[in-house]
Amino acid sequence: MDIEAILDVMGCRTRREIITLLREEPRFVSQISKELEIGQKAIIEHLRAMESLGILRSSFKKIERGRPRKYYDMSRDITVNIIINQTSFEVDITEKALSRKQLPSGEEWSKLLNIEKRIRMGQWEAIEELKSLIRLYETLKKRAEDLLLEIEGSKDD
Repeated sequence: MDIEAILDVMGCRTRREIITLLREEPRFVSQISKELEIGQKAIIEHLRAMESLGILRSSFKKIERGRPRKYYDMSRDITVNIIINQTSFEVDITEKALSRKQLPSGEEWSKLLNIEKRIRMGQWEAIEELKSLIRLYETLKKRAEDLLLEIEGSKDD
């Protein structure tokens, strides 16, 4: 990985903001553009630069109507260590394959992120929505586990 290129990417506030958004969930160009209030052409250039370095990856997803959308997300973990003192100046970049699971995307994930954002802004009534969402997820998880047991049990017969 090119140290100069990584430092260049990290030195640009817009690119850091894009990375912050993509840590939450994969997004397509117009979503990023809208959230950051920056033109789509500029966003495309930033995304291309980061994708060419291997910081981001892209994939196409079909949508109900129209052409498939190109989504961007993080491709891997990159650790940058910078040591500056009287005797040295060192920059070390380490790449790691993602060891964490990819965050889910979609309407439910967006709903959860929205609730989290509202709670962090002090909108405490969103806590009840979070509790309701947890109950829903627990019910869905229980149903999925029951279904799996039923299927595995029928395979043994």
